[in-house]
Amino acid sequence: MQAFDFTGKVAIVTGGGGGIGRAASITLSENGAKVVVVDLSEEAGMLTVNEINERGGEAKFVRADVTKEDDIKNYVKKTIDCYGKIDIFLNNAGWEGKIMPLIDYPAEFFDQLMSINVRGVFLGLKHVLPHMIEQKSGAVVNTASGAGLLATPNMVAYGASKHAVLGMTKTAGVEVAPHGVRVNAVCPGVVNTAMMRSIESGFGQGDSAAAEAARKQLEATTPDGRYAEPQEVANLMMYLVSDLSSHITGQELVIDGGAILI
Repeated sequence: MQAFDFTGKVAIVTGGGGGIGRAASITLSENGAKVVVVDLSEEAGMLTVNEINERGGEAKFVRADVTKEDDIKNYVKKTIDCYGKIDIFLNNAGWEGKIMPLIDYPAEFFDQLMSINVRGVFLGLKHVLPHMIEQKSGAVVNTASGAGLLATPNMVAYGASKHAVLGMTKTAGVEVAPHGVRVNAVCPGVVNTAMMRSIESGFGQGDSAAAEAARKQLEATTPDGRYAEPQEVANLMMYLVSDLSSHITGQELVIDGGAILI
């Protein structure tokens, strides 16, 4: 979908190998950006890169584990070495964790999820923002969640992590605004991705019929009765990194079909 003009812009997308990240990477390219796709899975990341390149765009892949600071430094360095700047950063990589009550949640899984969803987002901001500050321009979108605005029974770590992402978004947005840089967050509700299949399976405790029932229950939480498609979330990201949102920073934009209202 071509609705924005990112000609000459350079974008980094973490978690670009699937779901929202993949849709956003392709959409950035369709609108003129050069895209650096970052993912833990080389296979998934290269699928995105190959599709972009086959369509006539320009994309490169960098493998990274966002829990490792050296990996984050590496994808930033490779982007700068190749293109000399970073205009757009979609800080999107994340994990849903386990589906179980707080009192049963293993501490090691809590720590693992926080390392991905919170520390990974923090380190991305820490190492990308200096380049944007130096060039006095840039736009960041952190992928948060409706879970960062509400209670999330049986998803304590995920919910806590997304609350933290929103806190970092507000702080970073204020800190870098004087330098012409913007930081915002998107808060999707239920989205038709592989992550949601995993969440459905978790609620269904591995039983396929129970997972399907969980899907129907989750769909029923939205007034329009459906999951968002990854492209719909990607479209909101495009708005937030475009000049159309030039006076918006430190904010969270919810895209959940109205679920948060009921």
